[in-house]
Amino acid sequence: MSKQRYLTAGEASRMLSVTPATLYAYVSRGLIRSEETAGSGRDRRYHAEDVLRLKERKDLRRDPAKAARGALHSGAPVMESSITLIADGHLYYRGHDAVTLAHSWSAERVAALIWHDDPEAEVTLAAQRPELPSRWRGIRRGIQDLGVVGRIAVLLPVAGAEDVTGFDLRPKMVRGTGERIMRMMVAEAAGSAGIEGSAAATLAAAWAPGKPAARKLIDAALVLAADHELNVSSFTVRCVASAGSTPYAAITAGLAAMQGTKHGGHTERVESLLREIGRPDGAREVLAGRLRRGEPIPGFGHGLYPDGDPRGRALLEMITAAFPRSPAVRLASAIVQEMASLTGDHPTIDLGLVALARALSLPAGSPLTLFALGRAIGWIGHAIEQYELDSLIRPRAIYTGRMPEGA
Repeated sequence: MSKQRYLTAGEASRMLSVTPATLYAYVSRGLIRSEETAGSGRDRRYHAEDVLRLKERKDLRRDPAKAARGALHSGAPVMESSITLIADGHLYYRGHDAVTLAHSWSAERVAALIWHDDPEAEVTLAAQRPELPSRWRGIRRGIQDLGVVGRIAVLLPVAGAEDVTGFDLRPKMVRGTGERIMRMMVAEAAGSAGIEGSAAATLAAAWAPGKPAARKLIDAALVLAADHELNVSSFTVRCVASAGSTPYAAITAGLAAMQGTKHGGHTERVESLLREIGRPDGAREVLAGRLRRGEPIPGFGHGLYPDGDPRGRALLEMITAAFPRSPAVRLASAIVQEMASLTGDHPTIDLGLVALARALSLPAGSPLTLFALGRAIGWIGHAIEQYELDSLIRPRAIYTGRMPEGA
């Protein structure tokens, strides 16, 4: 079902447990999209995504507890958000295609869109003199081996304790706090006090000096990573924000979730795969060996994109256009081609971020750093939404342990 885009009338009717007449009524009410089957003037096919969404709504009404349990694992919608839509193989930020934005918008403009719903609002994610707490210097010396994302996760609570304004949870104030958080994160990633200009310009100057293509590619990576609806880190951010915690605490929680190997930390598995393969002509042997041993291939296949992750595809295309002869590009291209042949799976944004880091010779750990910096834009947007709702996220557990005596 996860890879099936269309259903016949019979399949859709059976899934919904309705008659064909009721199915047609759903179509006329705009609940399910349908279109003519190629080569036929009468038969129609129905969007599986719409049918599944309607089925989940029906299940929720019939058995709310059961539907809620499934939603935690199957990806069924559990809360409303106006930030991001994933539909028909595309990713949209407030109605704008994220891939289109990656080609022409800066991370700052996307942050303005997500936080203010106004791409022309003034947002600064990097500054010449970012507000770095005085205590950062002493703490930083003892945590250098944690990597950029690990260091930021340690330092943000310190910054939050010193930023009294950060305790003001009104949306307009949270936007300002979000800017301060982003400036600190970018400055820590760049390893300097920052420069005048954008986040991408700051990172490009620090990580890839003398490479004109770096700024644009880094900006694209930040834009494509900015948000992805209710992934585990964004949901974590919303839970923490719903408790009335500060944006500093919410973003720190998001970073904790982000570093997991099933989330942003997945980029390290992709890096390991590329090191193992080494050369383009070694791709098939390594991939086939992993498949024979029943091992997963990191960086490929995404349940929300049966036809391929548009973020990974766009990033790889931009890297290839900028560095067509790069060994990193050749290696990534060979892996993509072999995977298409062996399994039909498509590359995800994780492979795109690792290929970008290799093509630009970025510092160790930079794929995860880029992912975290970009996603922090979305986290702040989710925190703003949650503060506006002013409601606690508090699901109930189904007890499966030993019952008390006499119960």
